[in-house]
Amino acid sequence: MAERRTPGPLVYSIAAHRGFADALVAGLVPRYREEGFGLARLTLLVPSSRAARTLAEAFIRHAGESGEGGLLMPRMIAVGDLDLDEKLGAALDPLGAADIPPACDPVRRWLTLDRLIAEERAAEGMAPLPGRARLNLAREMARTIDRLLVEEKAVADLLGEAVLDSVAGLAEHWKRQVRLFARVNVRWQAELEAMGQVDAATRRNLLFDRAARRWKASPPPHPIVAAGVTSASPALARLLRVIADLPEGAVVLPDLDLAMAEDAWEELGLAGASTEPGGPVFGAGDALTHPQYHLKLLLNRMGVNRAEVQQWHRRGIAAADPARARAISALFLPPQASRSWSTLEAKERRLDGVRLMASATIEEEAQAIAMLVRQALEQPAKRIAVVTADRGLARRVAQHCERWNIAADDSAGRPLALTAAGRLFGLLAEIAADGPDPARLVAAFGHPAVRGWDGDARREWLKGLRAFDRALRGPALAPGLEPLRKAALKAGVARWWEEAEALVAPLADWPREIALAEALTRLAAAAEAFARGAIWEREDGRALGQMVEDLRGTAEALGTRIETADLAGVLRDAMEAVAVRPGYGGHPRVAIYGLLEARMARADLVICGGLNEGSWPQPPGADALLAPAILRALGIPGAEFRIGLAAHDLAGAMGAPSVVLSRAARDAEGPTLPSRFLLRVEALLGEDLDKEHRERAIPHLLPHLDRLRPPAPPYPRPAPDPPPALRDVPIRVTALDRLLGDPYQFYAQAILGLRKLDPLANDPFSDPALRGTLVHDILDKWHRARRDDPALALAPFAAAHFAAERVHPLFRALWQPRLIAALERFEAWIAENAAEGREVLATEITGEMTFEGVRVMGRADRIDRRADGTLAIVDYKTGRVPSKDEVEAGFALQLGLLGLIARAGGFAAEGLPAAAASAFEYWSFGKKDGGFGKRQSPMKLSSREKGLPPEEFLPHHAERLAFAIREYIRGRTPFRARENPDYKGYTDYDQLMRLEEWLVRMTGKDTA
Repeated sequence: MAERRTPGPLVYSIAAHRGFADALVAGLVPRYREEGFGLARLTLLVPSSRAARTLAEAFIRHAGESGEGGLLMPRMIAVGDLDLDEKLGAALDPLGAADIPPACDPVRRWLTLDRLIAEERAAEGMAPLPGRARLNLAREMARTIDRLLVEEKAVADLLGEAVLDSVAGLAEHWKRQVRLFARVNVRWQAELEAMGQVDAATRRNLLFDRAARRWKASPPPHPIVAAGVTSASPALARLLRVIADLPEGAVVLPDLDLAMAEDAWEELGLAGASTEPGGPVFGAGDALTHPQYHLKLLLNRMGVNRAEVQQWHRRGIAAADPARARAISALFLPPQASRSWSTLEAKERRLDGVRLMASATIEEEAQAIAMLVRQALEQPAKRIAVVTADRGLARRVAQHCERWNIAADDSAGRPLALTAAGRLFGLLAEIAADGPDPARLVAAFGHPAVRGWDGDARREWLKGLRAFDRALRGPALAPGLEPLRKAALKAGVARWWEEAEALVAPLADWPREIALAEALTRLAAAAEAFARGAIWEREDGRALGQMVEDLRGTAEALGTRIETADLAGVLRDAMEAVAVRPGYGGHPRVAIYGLLEARMARADLVICGGLNEGSWPQPPGADALLAPAILRALGIPGAEFRIGLAAHDLAGAMGAPSVVLSRAARDAEGPTLPSRFLLRVEALLGEDLDKEHRERAIPHLLPHLDRLRPPAPPYPRPAPDPPPALRDVPIRVTALDRLLGDPYQFYAQAILGLRKLDPLANDPFSDPALRGTLVHDILDKWHRARRDDPALALAPFAAAHFAAERVHPLFRALWQPRLIAALERFEAWIAENAAEGREVLATEITGEMTFEGVRVMGRADRIDRRADGTLAIVDYKTGRVPSKDEVEAGFALQLGLLGLIARAGGFAAEGLPAAAASAFEYWSFGKKDGGFGKRQSPMKLSSREKGLPPEEFLPHHAERLAFAIREYIRGRTPFRARENPDYKGYTDYDQLMRLEEWLVRMTGKDTA
């Protein structure tokens, strides 16, 4: 049993180099162990549940090192969590808490604040917020309420003189926010009182004060030690002071700098201690970002002088050199005190065992960290911890570790929205909110949990899904299930779609506004239909089920309603707030921590990753409701306070025997700035940085892992030469210019049969083919309908066609007026032609001919008979119209080839006898004479024009066709890529021909 050695509060500090958890255990065991009871009579108050697990592991390591067969461990209670009710009340019996009101459910508070915000904004004459924005504001308001309650500030404090003076100088939007916050908070407190409940933060304060009063009046007969608790909330600080004053109590702080000079300590600022009665407790010059600031604030609120704090008397298993603590102290000196760097001796700068590693990208950083982990595991019993605030980096490191079968799960967890169960639930919510978008449908149908209970059924399901996916490639379909049903029929998977539609039908056509509880019930039923019970299995499924049940029950009780369009965003925000942590079973010597999880943890090698501004430290998020001036007037630390906590986390991590500080020059968003903490390390090390503290082995080894390969020989310009049997393919009239301009593209399309795979739900505005298909279809059907109704007007017919085809609404809104304007001009031209004796013979007519033994085929948009009996061939263009120079150069030969087919009688099968074509026209939707629609001929019709004269037009096309057949179809000329650089062809096959690898080597007429 321990005995007090000195009067006054008993407060200790464990320096960073000693290793907090192991050093604490090394001192607690001999000090508090009792024969027959072990440490069972000891109560430890720790900051979090994670800290309790860390200490439990430290006790086990201590027992192993000391050769003990077993040890009864102390009771450990987390005091930093807002769910303290059960932990404190149940563990400290007979403390009890019957006279303290219960805490309100946080979900009920969130949804109630949402309602109150809507009502108060309406009462203030403010515009209503969208549902998602209002719920986010309610969540932010709940955090602000907790922040005030933790600091023991009531609503009445917002009306204090200091606050009112601060508000007077604020912008109008701040004044509105403060007024809204105060009115909502008053109503919320009234509702709590009516329910007989309090906020969880209030209940925690009451429990702390109750414990402090009881223990002060009647000290417990067994020892109580608060270890690692650094929260400076007033109620907790009072409790810690009582514990420090107990006959068998003590408070153990992590890394309080007892060696810091007194002037440097004073430079930290007021830190909660006013210099005069009633004066401010926080100064504008307070060093909130310093790692010791929050500890000074805690000591001031405890009423303990730093001189009363003692050094802990033991060191941990993995303790570092004591010189490390001196260097860390110097590293984080406040601005004025840091001038002493110029006079520091070498021993005070020593950071032996600390290395700095820089990577080009975040991906390289993750792989380098994984290699450090793999390297360290070669040493038996060596423990490795990766600490980072960047969860994306943590996930990358875990994935790279898997290549060596190292299971290193991120103990900080993943947001529920990124888990398998969360992704499926989120996809279903998006389908319900935004409609059955093809991309979301394919993602939902392809989710691993769908039909995952039966391997054969899963294979058949995916077979149908792939066919359906292929049919959806291309322009975005119109909203609704009918276009999807047609796509499935076209893909030949109508029976598969019946089953799929039964799954997705409950998510279609929801009302504009719906009860949140009903929406969750529908989504839960849909998720079970998709995945059966798998949606609720494992850690992520259980977390999802708990979130849905909590939210559904409270929303039903409160009658919360939400706009369907906001549903997906609201659920995504709710799932982002839920962390899903992995179960047990990871590597016993490897851990990946977030900053909170890393506190009190210890390892032989600690790798601090993501040391960039915005990551470590993260940017201080300003309070959206209370301006910084108001917080200062209330006596609440500003947002920069968290930067100091991040600095303290780094200082603690740097106490390990071996430390690597890592950053990447670029992350997923672009260039990065090194962390201010890392810059201080580099400045402190000075010239020794490059001499002794650069990590060089891993960055040099990294390129050899899987990136550096023997240099590949220069890739030649492709010129495939298939055998004659493969060359014997028909030529389409739209492909001859491709064959002559870029033979390789013809080879890939006509001989290899390759086609571009369009993305799902492609942007309709970027696809000229969509506009072309619509226009061709409209004109074809209009001409056919005019046979029975010659007076049928084109404009209303086209508008009806747009409506019947259920064209994408945005495309219809932007393009329909322009297309109809051009079509009306087309109608006028057709009428003028008819007056001159020109009549429309056929539309969308296919034909073919045999030319020098090769099939040539194509489709004409329209063929007219002129008054002299010859034909006019019309090509509708919704995109760019080829120039006369391109026709003459052989890069736009479609119209001429159709003329050759017509002359050869190639359209006879469609009822059109052989006849000569004398007119060729492009009818386009370009703008001319103040309106849309123009027509032009590819021939030279006057001396002022360029191009081919009419008598040379068809002979020129016949000559180009003969040349192509002779050289490529019947000959052995290679299909060389980019044969003619002037050809303005497609880019669909550029990657296949590896264009960028050899194009840079081409100069002039270089061929290979």
